[in-house]
Amino acid sequence: MRALFFFLLMTLSAGCRVERLEPDAALPPLSIPGAVALLEPDDSEMPEGPEGASIRRGRALLRFTPDSLPGYAGSGLSCTNCHLDDGTRPYAAPWVGVYGRFPQYRSRNAKVNVIGDRINDCMQRSLNGRPLPFDGPDMRDMVAYMAFLSRRIPIGATMQGQGFAQLSALTTDSARGRQVFKSKCVKCHAKDGQGTEDGPPLWGPRSYTIGAGMARVRTAAAFIHRNMPDDRPRTLTEQQAVDVAAYVNSQPRPDFTGKEHDWPNGDHPPDVPYLTRAARAKADSSRRGT
Repeated sequence: MRALFFFLLMTLSAGCRVERLEPDAALPPLSIPGAVALLEPDDSEMPEGPEGASIRRGRALLRFTPDSLPGYAGSGLSCTNCHLDDGTRPYAAPWVGVYGRFPQYRSRNAKVNVIGDRINDCMQRSLNGRPLPFDGPDMRDMVAYMAFLSRRIPIGATMQGQGFAQLSALTTDSARGRQVFKSKCVKCHAKDGQGTEDGPPLWGPRSYTIGAGMARVRTAAAFIHRNMPDDRPRTLTEQQAVDVAAYVNSQPRPDFTGKEHDWPNGDHPPDVPYLTRAARAKADSSRRGT
């Protein structure tokens, strides 16, 4: 994978840099008033014939992405490494209900995106690969699976367990996170973070890029707190989750070409680990007093 990148949080030889993470209103709380329940369909509800075959193939592509799509997935990650239990686990960015929430506006590219845009965003940023053709069978089958998972969720509804769970604003300590990683994470991800048969690579050339959502400390911490360690989820405190996220995201990973164009309206979250053009322009304007 590619070049060096700007760190918000960097482990230094003489110690570690400490940053303050502010709450993100876009992340859902553990219980969302008025939200519908996460209801996934059973496999027995899959239709027969070509539609069912498409759904099943889409699930297989999402489970085994590098092997199934070697020309498009450039990392050692599969889609289901982040979207756990085949995209059905609450607060692990489940695909249940996601089909009915698109098209949607996304501030990162300041455009209304369709679900294919979002899939390709992950293909390029999280899997360090190439976008799938919109009219190809791979995209159709992935969308078919997500549509199947969403069949019990009303169009446009907010769902319990949607996205990632919000954490408190905590001070991060990547040196402390290194100790958590050594005691809790190496069994699946190895001492060097390059992964094992039981867990994906967390940094280095086969992991997600600096432009991926998981490269944001708050996003990674929310995922870790609810879902890791995989054999004992919810056993890490919020502080441990934030610290280990800071440590993991302080490690080298692939660059993402064009990341400087993200959040063109200057509304980037505070934990984005690289400088955007809009943020630079805003900072320059503040220094000039304009």
